[in-house]
Amino acid sequence: MKVEIANLSIAFPTQQGLSLAVRGVSLTLGAEKLGIVGESGSGKSLTARALLKLLPPSAVVTADRLEFDGIDILTASEKQMRAIRGKRAGLILQDPKYALNPIMTAGAQIAEAWRNQRSASRREATEAAIDLLAQVQIRDPARVARAYPHELSGGMGQRVMIAMMLAPDPELLIADEPTSALDASVQAEILRLMEDLVSRRGMGLILISHDLPLVSHFCDRVAVMYAGRVVEELEAGELVRARHPYTRGLLECLPTLSHPKTRLPVMARDPAWLT
Repeated sequence: MKVEIANLSIAFPTQQGLSLAVRGVSLTLGAEKLGIVGESGSGKSLTARALLKLLPPSAVVTADRLEFDGIDILTASEKQMRAIRGKRAGLILQDPKYALNPIMTAGAQIAEAWRNQRSASRREATEAAIDLLAQVQIRDPARVARAYPHELSGGMGQRVMIAMMLAPDPELLIADEPTSALDASVQAEILRLMEDLVSRRGMGLILISHDLPLVSHFCDRVAVMYAGRVVEELEAGELVRARHPYTRGLLECLPTLSHPKTRLPVMARDPAWLT
């Protein structure tokens, strides 16, 4: 599996004309973990959703290349995209409370995702759902399979989301802020789980996050986005030695226990970053 994005731009119509939300983004991904970081509104989620053709109909998408394993996403039919979405590529959303169907049990939702790609009986799908819940380290998976989303904690709901995305055995996993709604201890558990699953299955991963320390420890490479552009791309272990002033500004705004500051600095933005 290989993802290639070259000169991707995404615009939305406004009363003043087209407004560019993503500007000339170029990225590649294989069987590795790529982190995309930046402030809210920098274009991280839009870039990932463009790869799955999940943008609103009003979006104007252009690119020199937007390919998933050789398939041109820009010209792909809906039938071709259904063969990618949920089968070869999965999307884990930010908050399971809004992403899961409130009137279906967790097991039924996972079983539906599993059966969608296979010819199997309802019983086989139910057994597969329980097995997937066990794979994401849920204790008593049979009980959780019978539970509704409102009966699950945030961490449990996120594990159910991961199990749903793993049901079709995808080659790429896109995780959009998968731990932002969780406390620190549960965040660490979910990330360890994702790392183990990605490594064991040989998948590619795109992790979208605001958390720079998390991405630097978890990913292989990091792309830093500002105002719709990738301003810097580097190895995750080199993030603390980033050169772009925007990346440096993000790092300096982080609180630290080893070097406490009476007041965190405010980033001074340069208009030249936009070009």
